[in-house]
Amino acid sequence: MTAAIDLYYWPTPNGWKISIALEEMGLPYDLHLVDITAGAQFDPDFLKIAPNKRMPAIVDPEGPDGAPVAIFESGAILQYLARKTGCFYGSTERDRIAVDQWLMWQMGGVGPMAGQAHHFLQYAPAMDPPQDLPYAKDRYRAEVARLYGVLDRRLAESAFVAGDFYSIADMAIWPWAHLWKRQEQRIDDKPHFARWIETVGARPAVQRGRALAAEKRGNIQDNKAAQSLLFKR
Repeated sequence: MTAAIDLYYWPTPNGWKISIALEEMGLPYDLHLVDITAGAQFDPDFLKIAPNKRMPAIVDPEGPDGAPVAIFESGAILQYLARKTGCFYGSTERDRIAVDQWLMWQMGGVGPMAGQAHHFLQYAPAMDPPQDLPYAKDRYRAEVARLYGVLDRRLAESAFVAGDFYSIADMAIWPWAHLWKRQEQRIDDKPHFARWIETVGARPAVQRGRALAAEKRGNIQDNKAAQSLLFKR
């Protein structure tokens, strides 16, 4: 029997990437909540696993050669889990190249840009004092729109982002992309993007991963202590 993986998690887009992957791959896991609104990401024990003070992270007691391994950074975790299971990474080297490039596109583009859009559109105006910055809002809203245009054009060519197979690249992008309304985007002009959002979101494992500890999500706009922890450290 496969030993349970320790999942260090909070219900955010980056956290959902890994909860979705574990559900899709049918891997057992033990949940460890890392309450980033209360500063749990700065706990010394957590920093031994994730020195960048960010979740998600995992510890696999059955890592390479049977020895435990701790992994931080969501993209690295996804690649590891795909290699471990032989799932959702395609069947050829060309497939894996496609998966990796779209995974890196998410890590270097969609995640950071959508994250900044969330910050300046949703959180910064609610800070004390308010930081309502039109230039920043326009900058990140426009860059997210550009990226989603790239994705829509890609999805005009294939069912999923890396090709005609569902992969860890889809698992990485969807948690951010399905929040397009919070990023003040429109998708009526992106039919392929809209189709993909619905298709991926209908998968039972995606729904389970997205729902994990969903009740813990709070309104950071109203939580000044959380704002201080997340935005001023």
